[in-house]
Order: sequence, then structure tokens, then C-alpha cells
Amino acid sequence: MHIAVAGNIGAGKTTLTRLLAKHFKWEAHFEDVVDNPYLDDFYNQMERWSFNLQIYFLNSRFRQVLQIRETGKTTIQDRTIYEDAHIFAPNLHTMGLMTNRDFNNYISLFELMEDLVGAPDLLIYLRSSIPNLVSQIHKRGRDYENSISIDYLSRLNERYEAWVQTYDKGKLLIIDVDNINFVDNPEDLGNIINRIDAEINGLF
Repeated sequence: MHIAVAGNIGAGKTTLTRLLAKHFKWEAHFEDVVDNPYLDDFYNQMERWSFNLQIYFLNSRFRQVLQIRETGKTTIQDRTIYEDAHIFAPNLHTMGLMTNRDFNNYISLFELMEDLVGAPDLLIYLRSSIPNLVSQIHKRGRDYENSISIDYLSRLNERYEAWVQTYDKGKLLIIDVDNINFVDNPEDLGNIINRIDAEINGLF
């Protein structure tokens, strides 16, 4: 079984992925942030590095999905291949930070990959307001994220909401993270686990 966690920058995907993997004894696949050779450059010069960054993420996530399929183990994935193609790349294109030529090339490659990989059995979307995202981003203090603008986060949030409204590839669980603290409050984490249990039991 393939479970995936989706959400904007700072929504808590990596933390929740780690907690759920530990609780359910699932294998976890995380987004390649530490070893990503483009992130620093991208945040300093988005227009120059947007295509390179998006291709890197697409490649990385495609490999992850293939591995998940091959192992046959129940796996939870931090961010999906869909978010790159439906949210991040179109947003960069609309903002004039990715050329038409690069964007069309990117989408063509994504569509080819999408035909080869199946959708997650369960998609968990972490819904968050902009103030909460900003607070979380500042709290974790990654240098390259200091230059992320409110406008950029807002545009991403709008695209996430639009994407989730039309998502029809499998089961979808939406968790509003603004007023919960699944890290420090066991009850909040327990509620999320119960909701996931209910969804998973419905998969069999």
C-alpha cells in the first residue's frame, strides 16, 4: 500500500510522515532536500534554476514511486509527484520564472511518467493558512527558505486548494493543521491516526 502526504512548504509533511511511519511500522520515503544540489541556487535566482530544480524533484519522486511499487511494502511518502506538476511547476511558469519551452518540456515528461506509476492508495493533504506556514518555516530556520515571500506561499496555497478540489485518483483525507499540534499533543496525533485507520480499513 502507498500512502502519500501532500501540503505546502511548512505544513508539517515530513514530521507527520515520520510519526506515522513510526506508529504504523511503515517504510518512509522523504523529499530529497538535504542532498538537492539546486535548492540554494533556486531560492537565490528562481528564473535561472526553476527548470533544473523541477526536473530534479520529478526524477527523484519518480524513482521513489518505482521503488515503492517494487518493494511491495506499505510505504508513506513525503510529497507526491503530482504536486510538482500541478502546483510548483505551473506556479513558476505563471510567475514568469519558467519559460514556455521549459514548462512544456517538463509537462510532457511528467505525463510520460504518470502513465507508468499508479496513484497513492491514500493521499493525506495538510491544509494550512499562510500565517501558520510562515511560523513553521521560521521555526525550522533553513537558510535557503528565508527568501520565500508571502506572495509565493499564497500562490502555492491557492493551487493546492484548487488541485485538492478536483483530485479523483484515489482516497483523499484532508487534515486542517492550523489548530492542532500533532508533535506535542498526543491526542491530536491520535485523532489523525484514527482517521487514517478508518480510511485504510475502507481500502480492503
